[in-house]
Amino acid sequence: MVLPFRVNEYVIRELIDWSAAPNDPIYNLVFPQPGMLLPGHLSRITGLISTGSSEAELKRAAREIQLTLNAHPAGQKELNVPWMDGRPVQGVQHKYRETVLFFPAAGQSCHSYCMYCFRWAQFARPDRFRFEAHQPIALVQYLQVHPEVSSVLITGGDPLVMSTEVLRQFVEPLLDPSLNHIQSIRFGTKSLSYWPHRFVSDSDADDLLMLFEEIQATGRHVALMAHVSHPRELEPPIVAEAIRRIRGTGAVIRTQSPVVRGVNDGVGPWTTLWKTQVRLGLVPYYMFVARDTGAQHHFKISLAEALEIFSGAYRQVSGLGRTARGPVMSATPGKVAVTGVSRMKGEEVFVLSFLQGRDPSWVGQPFFARFDPDAAWLDELRPAFGDSEFFFEARLREIKATLPAGRSPQSVPPLLRTLPGPKPRTPNPAWRRKLRKS
Repeated sequence: MVLPFRVNEYVIRELIDWSAAPNDPIYNLVFPQPGMLLPGHLSRITGLISTGSSEAELKRAAREIQLTLNAHPAGQKELNVPWMDGRPVQGVQHKYRETVLFFPAAGQSCHSYCMYCFRWAQFARPDRFRFEAHQPIALVQYLQVHPEVSSVLITGGDPLVMSTEVLRQFVEPLLDPSLNHIQSIRFGTKSLSYWPHRFVSDSDADDLLMLFEEIQATGRHVALMAHVSHPRELEPPIVAEAIRRIRGTGAVIRTQSPVVRGVNDGVGPWTTLWKTQVRLGLVPYYMFVARDTGAQHHFKISLAEALEIFSGAYRQVSGLGRTARGPVMSATPGKVAVTGVSRMKGEEVFVLSFLQGRDPSWVGQPFFARFDPDAAWLDELRPAFGDSEFFFEARLREIKATLPAGRSPQSVPPLLRTLPGPKPRTPNPAWRRKLRKS
């Protein structure tokens, strides 16, 4: 009621070990637990249920609790939504110079919901709170005047819950020659884990793979940013078949997940995860830290513990597995990696570095925070060596000061210009023959 719940038959039958539930990691990943609500919130909801309160009262209480859960962390609403011609670009986020995120409205769902997901508000709240775009017009116009953008990440939810026919309507305009500065198109997806049939036996699976090939035929790179939280998600044979077919298009599959208490909070799961991914031809990409949203209190582990897990697993894999970066916080100023703990100037410190930053000049600059064994997020850290603030904070204030004042992105209608429709695609008989043989 407060946090959204959805699970499909594939996850129930293929991934959960019911003999181990409720302590099974996949069960913990997708089924809500009482501890996901803070004690006061839980007692409020259970109290209303026990006294026979109306459905309207329960919905009102749930909505009030949702409003306390930091639905859009790291400045997503306030800082990430770009403006053009005096109004926000709907369904788009532009946090880092080279990368734009795009949220097609039809993709704002998932095959199953991970209970830690920092985008839970996309599923649980009214439409006016969501990031979503019903057409690609404004995105294309924005990209045409931002040649510094080289990568578009189509995300959600999960864009691969859309039929390929609908997905094409959002992808094909990005292949126009006027957007040749777009070098890569990424798809953020959990489908490989929660519905691998999407790439193998769905009625439009072949057409989806053809779309990947068509993107690459324009000279652009296709990357599936696969969210894989536990090694068991890679065990069913159909997953290996899905990977084989995806890689056969030339697309690259990169993998990422937060480190989550009760799911993968140990060296063993991450070592197995990265070794299995390398064997299957996947590229380990990020170990994230659970964001400060939703049920973070239930899933979080300290930065110190996350670093121990990352370092322990990193040491046990070959160089091909050491493409993984982490533990990483996608915080308001940028993607901050905890790269180590050291003793400097008589003080124990976290060594930190930006992998991405709102100001690109921050990237790669090491900085230091006082070691805190309990800290789980960037805003819980304090500068080391007596400094009053971190090096990036003054510049971050300047960035915030440049925002349009007094206007909410949800209060302004989207751009309503027209673009030519997608060009008719040329059938690719050779591609279809290849699929039939496979």
